[in-house]
Amino acid sequence: MNILLINGGQVFGHSSGQLNRTLHDIASAHLTASGHNIKETQVDEGYNTDEEINKFIWADVIVYQMPGWWMMMPWKVKKYMDDIYTAGHGELYENDGRTRRDPKKQYGTGGLLQGKKYMLSVTWNAPEEAFNEFGNFFDGRGVDGVYFAFHKSQQFLGMSQLKTFMVNDVIKEPAVEQNIAEYKRHLTMILN
Repeated sequence: MNILLINGGQVFGHSSGQLNRTLHDIASAHLTASGHNIKETQVDEGYNTDEEINKFIWADVIVYQMPGWWMMMPWKVKKYMDDIYTAGHGELYENDGRTRRDPKKQYGTGGLLQGKKYMLSVTWNAPEEAFNEFGNFFDGRGVDGVYFAFHKSQQFLGMSQLKTFMVNDVIKEPAVEQNIAEYKRHLTMILN
């Protein structure tokens, strides 16, 4: 399988991006050892738009690694998506899917990446309960509910979702070795 690993961890404020870099590197080593072909992008180090479009076309699966900042993705990840997806018109998506005959239907069905899949791996200082308990911060919406817009952007390109991986309490109660073991199990279950 061809897998594109995109690391959206960043050096910013009090964050060194180290945990996301570690999980990205673990995914690269683990998936390579499992026989997959890997290409990588480090968003914080810059990228070539045309090369990134070609990586999306090459990949069977795209794995996005990123921290949750202010209830969403870091700004450089959003910029990356804006740059690559916009420049990818005609290669990543044909149009928005609607027809002139019925412009109220089929929005979001013009993606050209049909059959490809993506996976989201995120790190948060919030506890898991903040996502999954009604009455808690995210009111039971779960991690995928918090990333609803992100998932829709992938669907717009034609991709389907693989199970999300989340690491919690990364500042208050870090458990890096346990997180690494859980991530390897997750990758094996989802991608082998």
